[in-house]
Amino acid sequence: MASVGERLSRARVQAFVGRDGELERFEEALAGGPHAPFAFFVCGPGGIGKSTLLRRMADGARAADRRLVELDGRFVSRDPADFEQAATAFLDVPGTVLLVDSFEHCQWLESWLRHRFLPRAADDTLVVLAGRRPPEPEWTADPAWSRLLHVTELEPFTEEQARALLTSARIRPELRDRVLRFAGGNPLALSLAAAAGSKGCGREEIWTPSADVLRTLLAGLIGEVPTAAHRRALEVAAQAHSTSEELLASVLPDEDAHLLFSWLRDLPFMESTHRGLHPHDAARETLAADLRWRAPNAFEAVRRRLADEYLRLLREAPEERVWTVTDDLFHLFRESRILARLRTWSREDEVHDRPLHPDDLGAVLTMAEETEGPASAELVRHWARRQPQAFSVYRLVSTGRMVAFTARLVLPAPPDAEDLAADPVVAAAWRYAEATAPVNPGEHIGISRFSVYPERYQVPSRVIDLSSSRAQAEAARARGRAYGFAVYRDAETWAERVRGTLADTGERPRVGDHTYGLFGVDWRRTPVETWLGHFISATTDEPLSPGPSPLPRTAFDQAVREALTHWGDASAFAACALLRSRLVADATEPVPHLRDLLRRAVDELAGDPRGVRAREALTAGYFSRVPTQEAAARRLGLPYGTYRRHVRQGLDLLCDALWQRELYGRR
Repeated sequence: MASVGERLSRARVQAFVGRDGELERFEEALAGGPHAPFAFFVCGPGGIGKSTLLRRMADGARAADRRLVELDGRFVSRDPADFEQAATAFLDVPGTVLLVDSFEHCQWLESWLRHRFLPRAADDTLVVLAGRRPPEPEWTADPAWSRLLHVTELEPFTEEQARALLTSARIRPELRDRVLRFAGGNPLALSLAAAAGSKGCGREEIWTPSADVLRTLLAGLIGEVPTAAHRRALEVAAQAHSTSEELLASVLPDEDAHLLFSWLRDLPFMESTHRGLHPHDAARETLAADLRWRAPNAFEAVRRRLADEYLRLLREAPEERVWTVTDDLFHLFRESRILARLRTWSREDEVHDRPLHPDDLGAVLTMAEETEGPASAELVRHWARRQPQAFSVYRLVSTGRMVAFTARLVLPAPPDAEDLAADPVVAAAWRYAEATAPVNPGEHIGISRFSVYPERYQVPSRVIDLSSSRAQAEAARARGRAYGFAVYRDAETWAERVRGTLADTGERPRVGDHTYGLFGVDWRRTPVETWLGHFISATTDEPLSPGPSPLPRTAFDQAVREALTHWGDASAFAACALLRSRLVADATEPVPHLRDLLRRAVDELAGDPRGVRAREALTAGYFSRVPTQEAAARRLGLPYGTYRRHVRQGLDLLCDALWQRELYGRR
């Protein structure tokens, strides 16, 4: 009796249409033909049939008793070493066939494959790469590779081939012309049409010609889903990078995950991978767009549940799985307008990171000196000695050339005096922490201290993408992390880029010839869940609450003093800078609101034993309409020096209290 695999293979052969020339050339290579190519590159747009052709090639390789290695570019690590480990048999076992589908998702490996990996292949091996983009011209420009590589750009089906597919799918003859006019020769559209017809969805009105082919096809395929639970499962699959049965069970805990997963797997646009189910890209986009339009609240609710589950996995995952889960998490936020200011999402000039090796230090110091100057290079040397594990070096995947380095420091409380004395930026971070919400014993701060990519210095790049992802993963997994800080030289530009994600501390430390901006988040007051929640809505661009003030801390403190000074002058008070703060952002009448807020904040100082005299001094000096500060001191019966000491203490306490309210709202 035939195995399930053999039966599936026979079914694919019976249903397969077209691509005869491509299969014949591949079979010639399997047979060891003297002029057959070693490498095949199949390219073409989404839905043209690349994956279907690869499955037929895989069946042919098995029938020829070849060792088969199948990889999916959507789940290939950015580190070439991981690709090499997954495809070890291709290098060690003669006759192995390597198939890489969705190659456009890992096409940064192309140069590395051509120069470093494929030349080491074992005897009689074959490789097939299938992706949306054509190969780099360097393949055909090289006379040696041009003889070993066969490139196929798949075309739509001819009318004869399309009719053959519909006939094999038992589409009623009277509907075939309509389906052909609707779907043309696109294999995906024809396959979905065939699946809809075979499921009883072949009503004539479905195939009315329309510009929105996939939307109509999917509507015909899915129709009314069996239950609300099935609809929710489809919504999960539309947003998750890949959907496993375990993920479904976690996101939909009250439903039968096994039943729902089986239903999803049987949908004709759903692909099974080693990580779970993955909708065809075009189908995913259509499903997600339909859900966002039809039920935006449900769309965001599913995204929130997925984000919560990914965070749980991230905190519990073993070290080797951390970056896979991190990639899944940030996949949810690819359309966020906030992240669009910070991340490139591009995989061109792809890099991978490795821990700093002692042999790398010379190159790292050279990069630091060339971009930030000798003073910064000395600080790099200091931290490489103190925390070598904080450093990562980045190499281009294509060539292996080192192009960048980063350092994400971890500094416990209390800080080391030597570190504070050595590094003005770290000293500024601690100064800000002490002035806002001090770091307690047992807590620590994380600071992305260096990000040096000379060719793309301090602009969004893959290096900043990866380093930011690393920093967020560390923040989610760390215990006792009080603050996270990032450092950028072009402070004004980055203040706009990080708006809504990090607060501008107002600190501008100087190292050598350059001044740096310090931006941060208090993870105790803004948990990672809250921070990520601001990215849930793909369209929002409002600042995070809690979040940064439009005024730096020094300007904010000055604005508080200015408002008190102008308390008795209505026109001057109405123009004071504090009215630009978040304190009154939601007030319908900002001026009366600010007056009331200041009076209450001063009164609340009396709740602290240190603030009783301070509250009296501020009230007498600013709210009692006395002509001079000396008169206010006399009213309180205090020497002028003592009165001024109480005023200074009161202003410090008041500014601290209002700054906390500015950042975090009323507590």
